[in-house]
Amino acid sequence: MFYYLFDYINKIFNPPGFDVFRFLTFRSALSAITALFMAFYVGPKVIKKLKEKQIGEKIRDDGPQTHKQKAGTPTMGGIIILFCVFVPVILWGDIKSIYIDLVLFGTLFLGAVGFLDDYLKVVKKYPKGLIAKYKLLGQVIVGLVIGGAIYFLPEFAPFNTQTTLPFFKNLNFDFSYMYIPSVVFIITATSNAVNLTDGLDGLAIGSFVIVMMALAIISYVSGNIIYADYLNIMYLPGSGELTVFIAAIVGAGLGFLWFNFYPAQVFMGDTGSLALGGAFGIIAILIKKELLIPILGGLYFLEALSVIVQRVYFKYTKKKYGEGRRVFKMAPIHHHFELCGWPEPKIVIRFYIITIILAILSLASFKVR
Repeated sequence: MFYYLFDYINKIFNPPGFDVFRFLTFRSALSAITALFMAFYVGPKVIKKLKEKQIGEKIRDDGPQTHKQKAGTPTMGGIIILFCVFVPVILWGDIKSIYIDLVLFGTLFLGAVGFLDDYLKVVKKYPKGLIAKYKLLGQVIVGLVIGGAIYFLPEFAPFNTQTTLPFFKNLNFDFSYMYIPSVVFIITATSNAVNLTDGLDGLAIGSFVIVMMALAIISYVSGNIIYADYLNIMYLPGSGELTVFIAAIVGAGLGFLWFNFYPAQVFMGDTGSLALGGAFGIIAILIKKELLIPILGGLYFLEALSVIVQRVYFKYTKKKYGEGRRVFKMAPIHHHFELCGWPEPKIVIRFYIITIILAILSLASFKVR
């Protein structure tokens, strides 16, 4: 909105200084600052309202006993993140950009799915919330829309089914006819993986901000013909606009972390985790870095893998020995470390450090080719 207003003023009146609003870096900075201060302003009001409505987290009986004290903490705080992302993007982004349109659609749609799940669990008191197959259906719909748009729209024609191979120079991988199913799988996987990571105060949102900072750099250079040529990566005209969206997530995420770090005043719930996980997958898909997800999102990959390993091994040993056995004390893996006696803040900070290392490795992959 402001992007078009200031661009119009600059073209008609050409006042000094207004030309700066054309620059992607400046608009991204404004997007992050706007989202951050909005989160600081909106956060306490939403938390207060959630408390008034008694929309609090219900702690599982089979979870770590230390989590019992968290019962009743306001949840569905993902509303704060989504609102504080949507408004700055509308204000400072180019809403005519197909990249912005697709990532906003996917994030908000999955946010709505997560909101429905939280609403059924917390307000309607359905023990399992939204039935798993309906949640999966929502993720599949987003994957089909995103995959179909990239596959069929002319804006993506030169590179629609291709992706970059990390660490390899002048070598891309073509998904061909498996592209749309691959997109559906990626969005479903990242959405659920971030959801599984959201189990300790500040863990999911803090690590997500780190991942987004790395993605902001990758998006910017992918949409800049000079930097893309220098790094010898796929040049994607217009993809740089995603930086405005990512900057808003970083600002909103830091603002939310202010209230979500230990001891948390609010939880994001599925409203936030499903939406953010989906946004991660969608951005990686749009900038053709799908195969970088296991590295950059290595923490989420580890969390999801720990759940899969635990379930598979439990079922296998139960069938073979008549009694299910476990690899970890509890899955996802952050609960394993809790039961090993690690304080919650220590686990979160160490997982942050791991995410930073993985983000640096991901960025280094563009030069080590």
